[in-house]
Amino acid sequence: MSTNPSAPPAPPSDKELVLKVIPMPADCNANGDIFGGWVMAQVDLAGSVVPARHVKGRMATVAVNEFVFKQPVRVGDILSFFASVTRIGRTSITVQVEVFAERFGAQGRYVKVTEASVTYVAIDDQGRPRPINEQD
Repeated sequence: MSTNPSAPPAPPSDKELVLKVIPMPADCNANGDIFGGWVMAQVDLAGSVVPARHVKGRMATVAVNEFVFKQPVRVGDILSFFASVTRIGRTSITVQVEVFAERFGAQGRYVKVTEASVTYVAIDDQGRPRPINEQD
C-alpha cells in the first residue's frame, strides 16, 4: 500500500490475490447497491483459500471478528479479494481479507470497499475441531 496519503489506493502487496468477481444486478439490495450479505459470502470464500493450505482438510468458519464496509459496491465493479493469515492456533486460523473495487469504466483505479477478519477451525469427519498440522 502506498504511504502517500493523497495517492489513490492500491492493492496490498503483503497479501495474496485469492478471488476476483464481478457483482451482477441479481446481487443488489433495495437501494440498488450490492447486498452486504453477498459481499460477506464472497469474503468467506476468499478468506478460506489461504488457510486451506495449512488445514489440509475440512474447515468451518467459526467467527467473523471484524467486518467493515467502507464504500458501496456497485453492479459491474471488478472486485479483487486479497488475503493473508494473521494467526495460526492449535485448531484455528485467522485471516485478514481486504476487498478492492475497480469501478465500471475506471479499471486500474482501486477503491477499498471492505475489510474483514475471519477465523476458521479445522474439523474432522464428525465436525469436531482437530489440530492443524504444520508439517508439509
